[in-house]
Amino acid sequence: MSISLELEKSLLPHLGRTAKFMDFYFMDTFNEHGFDLSKEQWLILKVLSQDDGKIQNDLAFVTNRSKTALTRLIATMEKKGLVYRVTSKIDKRINHVFISDLGKSNFEKSIPIIKQIKSELQENISQEDIEKTIQVINQVFQNINNKTSTH
Repeated sequence: MSISLELEKSLLPHLGRTAKFMDFYFMDTFNEHGFDLSKEQWLILKVLSQDDGKIQNDLAFVTNRSKTALTRLIATMEKKGLVYRVTSKIDKRINHVFISDLGKSNFEKSIPIIKQIKSELQENISQEDIEKTIQVINQVFQNINNKTSTH
């Protein structure tokens, strides 16, 4: 059996392709509704709406991004007026990230769009299949975690 056929029968290309297309679908749907947000920016707004003033490095961990990539993402969001940073008075190396009023408003207004996206992406998929897929994806994640924690 050729390597490409072997890969096609594994989870690897399917997970990667699906994740990439979900990102595009997310952005396209948001743009259709007048929101200039990426999935990553929305995730930052979601996290901050639940726990405002989070330390920037903690956001990198929560969003699974490198510190450098998160710094660029936060800078873009600051330019859009969605968030702002405040340097810690105790340790100048630490930045706390806060959601702005505009960020709160955009997040609140985006919730129906997120529900629409969820509904559209899960259309014609049974709850049982959704639960099984989540279980499988979580196991893949755990396998990765187990391998990377030993390196």
